[in-house]
Amino acid sequence: MTVVQTPPPPLPVRDKSATRALSPMLTRLAEERATGVLVREHGTLYLAEGRVVHAESPLAPGLDVLLTAHGTLAAAAWQRAAARTAGPLQAAELLLESGLLPAGALELCHLDALYDAGYFTLAPSSTPGRFRYDTARRVGPLPSVPVVALERETLRRRLMLHRLWPDPAADSAPLIRADPATGPAAAAPVTPRQRAVLDRVDGVRTATAIARNLGRRAFHTLVDIRRLTAAGQVAPLAPVTTEPAPPPPPPPVTDPDVALLKRLRDALEAL
Repeated sequence: MTVVQTPPPPLPVRDKSATRALSPMLTRLAEERATGVLVREHGTLYLAEGRVVHAESPLAPGLDVLLTAHGTLAAAAWQRAAARTAGPLQAAELLLESGLLPAGALELCHLDALYDAGYFTLAPSSTPGRFRYDTARRVGPLPSVPVVALERETLRRRLMLHRLWPDPAADSAPLIRADPATGPAAAAPVTPRQRAVLDRVDGVRTATAIARNLGRRAFHTLVDIRRLTAAGQVAPLAPVTTEPAPPPPPPPVTDPDVALLKRLRDALEAL
């Protein structure tokens, strides 16, 4: 009888990219259940007992934009609440307590803003983060998220954008439209969401500016822009490069002895 040696199945390989920490400092703060503010190059995370309760980034529309852009809340109501409180999170809680905002709508906008700004805050940075411990109350009625959940979602979004179009240049540069009369862009269909983005591409606006103008989350605008870039509809505006000016000519020689030596050197070189 012949015995067949069947090799054992390979052991499963753990996907390190799905679990690695984007910020070792943030991971440590979560383990410490720290409360305070983590400032990074592209944004800020607010922690309460090791969980993320709020996030802000100059690259993402804030909670005020998401609430007021489409009629969920009147802009004047937000302005009044912001004037009476220390920040957007406290303003949102005040509006919730006063009954000017439905709890469900506010929670959804709050989480959208948190994950949107958190994505940019956890982007690769050229400078170290800074954390300021704070004993002020930060646990309020709005939901918070675990650090591991924010990091996992950030990694998922990075991978998604890379699969749509691997070049990130269009994420931050001013955008220009392709010639609609020629090339594949002429026949490429666009969705209504993408059409709204295209209508605001003018060679000046960036993805962040378009998202604010539309009152949309910045990441979802990046998704539309990457798809439009892959379809040849838009492209990042190339930076303007200028050639360096030629060096100025040497000053004229006025010393007669130096001038004589120069003429003798030129005569010797001509022989």
